[in-house]
Order: sequence, then C-alpha cells, then structure tokens
Amino acid sequence: MTATSHLGKPTSRVDGRAKVTGTAKYAAEYNVPGLAHGVVVSATVAKGRIKRIHTADAFAVDGVLDVFTHRHRPRFASSDESYQDEIAPPGSPFRPLYDDQILFSGQPVALVVAEEFEIARFAASLVRVDYERQAHITDFQARRGSAAVSKQHEVPPPRGNPTAAFAQAAVRVEAEYRMPVEHHNPMEPFAATAVWEDDGGITVFDKTQGPQNCRNYVAGVFGMPRDKVRVLSPYVGGAFGSGLRPQYELPLAVLAARALKRAVRVTLSRQQMFTLGYRAANVQALALGADSGGRLASFRHDFVGMTSQFEDFQRNVVNWSSMLYRCANSALGQSLVKLDHNTPCDMRAPGGAEGAYAIECAMDELAYAAKLDPLALRLINYSDRDQIADRPYSSNALRECYRQGAEKFGWSRRNPQPRSMRDGNELIGWGMATGIWEAMQMKASARAVLTANGSVEIASATADIGPGTYTMMTQIAAEMLGVPLENVTARLGDSSLPDAPVEGGSFTTSSVGSAIHAACRAVQEELLGLARKMAGSPLAGAALDDVVFAEGRIWRRDDESRAVSVADAMREGKAERIEKTATAEPKEDGKYAHCTHSAVFVEVKIDEQLGVIRVTRVVSAVAAGRILNPTTAGSQILGAVVGGIGMALHEETAADHRFGRFMTHNLADYHVPVNADVHAIDVIFVEERDDEINPLGVKGVGEIGIVGTAAAVANAVYHATGKRVRDLPITLDKLMRE
Repeated sequence: MTATSHLGKPTSRVDGRAKVTGTAKYAAEYNVPGLAHGVVVSATVAKGRIKRIHTADAFAVDGVLDVFTHRHRPRFASSDESYQDEIAPPGSPFRPLYDDQILFSGQPVALVVAEEFEIARFAASLVRVDYERQAHITDFQARRGSAAVSKQHEVPPPRGNPTAAFAQAAVRVEAEYRMPVEHHNPMEPFAATAVWEDDGGITVFDKTQGPQNCRNYVAGVFGMPRDKVRVLSPYVGGAFGSGLRPQYELPLAVLAARALKRAVRVTLSRQQMFTLGYRAANVQALALGADSGGRLASFRHDFVGMTSQFEDFQRNVVNWSSMLYRCANSALGQSLVKLDHNTPCDMRAPGGAEGAYAIECAMDELAYAAKLDPLALRLINYSDRDQIADRPYSSNALRECYRQGAEKFGWSRRNPQPRSMRDGNELIGWGMATGIWEAMQMKASARAVLTANGSVEIASATADIGPGTYTMMTQIAAEMLGVPLENVTARLGDSSLPDAPVEGGSFTTSSVGSAIHAACRAVQEELLGLARKMAGSPLAGAALDDVVFAEGRIWRRDDESRAVSVADAMREGKAERIEKTATAEPKEDGKYAHCTHSAVFVEVKIDEQLGVIRVTRVVSAVAAGRILNPTTAGSQILGAVVGGIGMALHEETAADHRFGRFMTHNLADYHVPVNADVHAIDVIFVEERDDEINPLGVKGVGEIGIVGTAAAVANAVYHATGKRVRDLPITLDKLMRE
C-alpha cells in the first residue's frame, strides 16, 4: 500500500469544466429578480468643477429609473478613513459622486439607472455636463523636475561611499531607462451586481481580488454593519492587480441598489476600464561602476514615478539590486510626480517588473563595457544574502537557475559580438536577465470539513483570479485527508468565509495554503483521536507524525498493516462530520530573507530592413520552493512571460496632454501580445527545498515569470542590432531611427 500523493503532480484545474462550459458565472452574469442596469457618465475634462449637470433629457426616456449625481444621491461617508481599503496608499481615496470636483479625465460624474441596459446606455448619452475647466498637469516627462520623496516608501540608507567608488571604478556605465503608462486589460471588464435584501442588507457579486476588502469598504462608505454586507467573486476573468482595490463600479451599484431598494448592475465599458488604476510611467537613472574583472564597486539607482494629486502610490522599485548583487557601495532613491490622473495601482509584479527592467539592462551594458559574458558578470557578483536586511536567504537556487536555463537555451553557443548572428534576412539576438520577487506570506484562515462518507469541503474567503486557487486548495486538502480529488469541494470568493487577504503578490498559496494545512491537520488530530479510542485499535498510542492518511485509511508509517479506516473511526466515535477552522501566520523571527528567483533567456529575430521584432524563444528557469502543481504553476510562468513580452515590445497607453486624457483606450489601439507574437516558451522549475518559509515549503509564482523578461528581450534586441533602446516599448521606429 502506498500513500496518496496529490502534491507535486501535474493536475488539471478542478474549475476547468465550469469555465469551458459556461456554468462559471462572473460578476455581470448573475440575473436576479427585478434587476436594473446602471451606466456611468464619465467626465470629459481632467481638472475642474462641475457647474451643472443636465439630466432632464435622460429622465424623459421611458424606462429610466433615476439619474444619480453628486447633488442627487443618498448620503454616505465623508471621512478619508471610511474609504480606505486594506491596501490603499497614503492620501485621500477617490470618492465617486461625492462633490463637484473633477480630479481626472473619465471620472464618474453621473449614474443613469434604467430597466434595461440599452435604455440606460442611451439615456446616459443624453446627460450633459457644464464644467468650469482648470489647468491640468498630466505630462509626466515635463514635470519630472517637480518630483518629491514619497510618504509611502522609504529606501534604505546608502552603503559605503558610492560616489567615490564610482569615480575610481575601472569600468563605468551611466544610463536612463524609461517605461510608459500601461493598463491591465483583463478580458472581463469590471462589474458589480448589487442585490438589495429585505432586511436592509446588501449582497454584491463583484469583480475583485479581495471579497473581504470590498465588504469592509462598502460597510465603511455606507455606514453599514459588516454582517449586513456580503461580497462574492467566485470567478474572476483576469485582473493582474487591477482588482486589488475596490473600483468605482462597486459603490455606485450599492448606492443605486440601496436608493431604489432593488438589484442594480453596473458594468464598465472597455473605454472606462482605462479610467481606473494603471502601471505608472517612470524614469530610472542608474550608474554602475566595476573593477576590471567585473566586480561591482558602486551601484546607484534613482527612480521617478507618477501618482495622482490625491494619493501617493508606489512600490519597492530600487531595492532589488541589493538583493541580487554583491556591492559594498550603494545609493538608492525613489520620488514621485503628482499629476491630474487617477491613482496608479499594482500591476503584475509591481515594483519588481519595473526595477528589474532597468537593473538588468544596466547590468547587460556593464557586461559589454567590461568585455564579459552577461551571465558570467552576474555570477561574479552573485549574492547569497539580502544586503539591505543583512540576512541570508531561507533558500536560493539562483545559481542552478542560471545553469539549467543556460543549458536548455544553448547559451554557450552565443557569439558575444552584436550583429554577429543571422538567419537569412533576420538578425538574431540572445539576451538574458535575472528575476527576483519576495516570497511573502500573510495571515489567513481556512475551514476544513470531513464527513463520514469521505467528502471534504475546504473554504476560505480568498479569490481565484486565474492562478488555479481552487485547484491548490483541493490538492492540499485531498493530500492531507487522504481522499480523491473528486471528493473535495473548494469554496472561495465569498466574504462570509474564513478571513483571507486579497489575492495578489504571489502570497496566496503560502498564506491560504498554510491555513488549509493547519485546518486539515486539526481534522487529522481529531480523527486520529477517534481511531485511537477504538477497541483494540492498531493505532493506540500513535502520534500524528507516526501515521499516514491515504485512500480513506489511517495507517502507521512503520507498519502499513496496522490501519483503521476513516469511516470506521468516525462511526465508532459517532461523528457525522469533523469541522475545524484554523489560522496561519508568517514567521516573524527575522532570521532569513524569503525570495523566489529566476533566470530568463530570450532569442529575438529582427528583420534587418523593416525592424520587425519577433521573440522566437524564451527559457525561464524558476526557483520557487516546492511546486505543488507543475501544470498550473507552469501556466502562471507562461502567462507572465507573455506579459513581459508585452512590456518590452507592445504595451503603451498614450495620452493627449492637451486634454489630459488617455487616448489608446481600447484593445485596437492598446497593443498586447497575441498568438502570432508568442512562440516557444520553455519553463523549468528548479528543485528548491525550503524548510523555513512555511509548513508546505512553497513560494508563489504569479509574479516571478514577468520579472526580468522585458530586460531579457531588450538585451536580446541590443545583441541582435547593436542599438540600445532604453525607452519601452521597443518599436520598429525606435530601432530604425538613426
């Protein structure tokens, strides 16, 4: 007899059938009795004041129920604290329909609610708004000189004397790297279906990465007890960070449902999706100095980003070099420019994707200046500890990522000279970069229920935005309680379930997974107690670590013949069900730094005459602790790599600063990689054991696949052409420019 093993094996998504057959419902697909529809009217100016809103023509349309504005709406909270969600940055959160002030172009200024969506949309087109325009500031590059240090993020103090070390360095590189505004563009637009309950409560089906975050937000804004608000998001059609904070469709739907005492759905258009948060434009200046052997002597990195006038948003961008490369002299800085745009928000690997792009391109430039192979330079400066916190890593298999990735890619066959490799009329470029991301864990809870017939239910309020959270929850529960996968039902995306953080930051498996582990272990303990009490029990005196739960039985590790069936133990103990809720928290001993690592190798082919770039091969070697499911984890890396290709070659939200408005606000003008842009992508999971990080030994993989990918593409483009483009995205006009 062998123990059941559901972990570490490729496993198809347990929610896959629901998604491909259409039985999985999303926020805008819940049809409830008496459903009305709301359409948002968006501001056409970037800054100013509403003088008057003309709603008579909209009210005259048959089927219109109401038109809500800042002058015509129910009362709600006025304090900043009431609008703060759990990941809100410092400042004063945006409040839809609060007053007459216009803070950004596209801001909601009215909500038209009608019996049918088409009626609401038509009536919304009839709403006219008179504005008192004010001069706006939306040009990031023009305002760089006004950047100020953020209240949110403190960079570490300098190490050593980087200025003097740079001046004395044998090899020096100074460069500036730029990234534009990028928008998330998940397939599912933001929507909320708010259902008025007879007891005065509200149930909301919302597109969100944090049901409890949204529940708390709604309760705060509308002054409701939390137990009168329930937010559900069992299925989310992509988010990439855009759903971490409550978006304005949520309070608008709740506002209308409470006022009309009926269900109301508010769905944003694709154009309105571009009025939400975004990856902020930024400029990064780096100065690297090294000795003649390539050893870093000085590392200076300054970041300037953008935020709104009303909140200070940014993430850790400049710290990553001190976590990757050994250097005694370092100076890091971050500052922000305030603009008349909405507040930026987290976008896949926030801070890491941006920082790694500049750091890894600068390292590539240093390699050429020092006449070293780019991989060799990274190995020379490899660091086995986080120099900021001065802590070793709990695990770090980055060297093995380099080795396995380079071997799979064939890096040893690379001709180091730019423009030296060809395939007919195409130039070939090979580039590489390093990736790093924090392996975080948050406090989370989960409930496990085992019934006498062998069925298991596992529940937590976490979301599943696509990484396979349903499947992860199912696998852990099935493994620990010794039942088939099909016997497990996973429940999530419901604010009434045990507490969980928002799904983001690659911490869901480590956080919620650890809580599931704790809940299932509590079930095991009670179940083993029942088995030990059976007359003549072969498990008498056995401790929990002495036994195995598998195939509906409990047996001793040292003697498989000494076993008790789960059904017999529960029957003898007169237990129809065993239910346990547990909470898991991260270790706070401060002994180790916890990170995932990767090595990304990229091949590009570039038409020499036309400048058209194709990413023809990518190898991403990832060390992320224990991989619970290579199928879903591999899919995460594949998707993230595609996102990195988008960063490097396609994605840019262009603005017309005369109007202070994003102009490429649709999927025709905002380019993302499509099938023709994606070729061979090989994912390698490097074996890495980590006994310190959490009971499962897992890290997250949602972010690590995009970190470093854009830099690897950019470095490959330079190797192919000899032209260093430091302004993303790398487009053919920039390559062809003399």
